[in-house]
This record gives sequence, C-alpha cells and structure tokens, in this order.
Amino acid sequence: MMIPAEMPRLKGYRFPREVVAYAVWAYHRFALSTADVEDLLAERGVTVSRETVRKWVNRFGRHFADCIKRDRPAAADKWHLDEVVVPINGVKQWLWRAVDANGDVLDILVQPRRNAKAAKRFLARLITRYGKPRVVVTDKLRSYIKPIWALAPEADHRAHKGLNNRIEGSHRPTRKREKLMGRFKSIRQAQRFLAAHDQINAVFRPRRYQLSAISFRHARTDAFDLWKGYAAEMTA
Repeated sequence: MMIPAEMPRLKGYRFPREVVAYAVWAYHRFALSTADVEDLLAERGVTVSRETVRKWVNRFGRHFADCIKRDRPAAADKWHLDEVVVPINGVKQWLWRAVDANGDVLDILVQPRRNAKAAKRFLARLITRYGKPRVVVTDKLRSYIKPIWALAPEADHRAHKGLNNRIEGSHRPTRKREKLMGRFKSIRQAQRFLAAHDQINAVFRPRRYQLSAISFRHARTDAFDLWKGYAAEMTA
C-alpha cells in the first residue's frame, strides 16, 4: 500500500508514519498475526519486532476507527442487534453488536451478562451516539423487550431470528480473528481490538457481490485514499 513518503514523521517514532499505517492496515485487513506483519515489513526492508507491531496496532487502531466513524454517512434508523458468546480465559462473555440497515457496524460491547441490564446498557450507548431508531430488529431474546420499551418506546421492535441475517454475517470476521489469535485474553483486549477491526474491515471489504468489477475497483481506490488521509492525521 503506497502512502506518500513526504508525510511528516511521528514525534518519538523511529519509523515514518506510512510504515506504521501500513502495519495497522495489514493487520486489520487480512487474517494476519503480528509475526506475519513483522515478516511483511522485513521483506520491505523494515526491521521491527512483533511487539512493536502490537503496540502500533493498539495505539493507532482506534485512531483509524474513529476517523472512519467520523466520516461515515449518518446511520440508518433501522438497527439490527445481536449477541454472541466469546470465551475469554475460560469464562463465557458476550459480544453485543449493532449494525444498521446498510450493514455498517454501529457499536460493539463486550459484557459478562446476557440479560436485560446488559441489553439496556448497550442500547443506551447506541441512542446516546445515534439518536432513537425507527426499527429495532433482534432475535427472540426476551431481554431486549423492556430496554427497548424504556429507551425507545416509539421504535418498531421486530423479534424474529430470520430477520437478523444481516448482523449474523458480521460475526464471521470476529470468529476468524478469534481463532487466529488463540482467543482473546481479556475483555479489554477484545473490546479494543474489535472496536477498531469492525470499522477498518468494513471500509476495505465492500459487498463485492453487489458491485461490478469497475465499481469495486473504484471503492477500493477510495478506501486507500481515505487511509492516506487518516494516516496524515495521526498524532503521537
């Protein structure tokens, strides 16, 4: 991925910002470990340790995710909510995820419970950021009923497993990375990684089956241009 070399160097960092941005992009765009990214950089003449790559990903992944959220069009008023189990250190945790009608991930939250209190906490986060939805689609988990009545009483709540296929597909990249990473080590690590990964992954993985070859190439070029701009905004 070519990023203009004339970008100013990040204060306190030995390598140019384009190298750091490339490492973050490669780690989130492909199912790679930090050791894999280390090898990619080594092939390009950049010698860093996998620990350095890990620090770059943790430090700047959120920056790119925040930039993507900032520049994304307003969220649709139809939301799909779902929760999936994520084992962490042998303990069952729950990953709550919300996507809009366009398939864009609105937010994720890792919580130890799958009850009405957890559902209310997650829904309150969404409403604070995006306002109240017009339609909320969930599975048949009854824990959603009271929180939706309390926080978005005018919303049309549709509880049906078959209607939630859009969000079911968004869990697949998580499962793929979870397997590669040997499961998450803590709630904090899972929350930090997935909050960035969902946003970055969506930009570089448009729905290819809905696009012609030319449209897909344009979308990919636009994504690279966005990444260059976000790299220029990085601060130490």
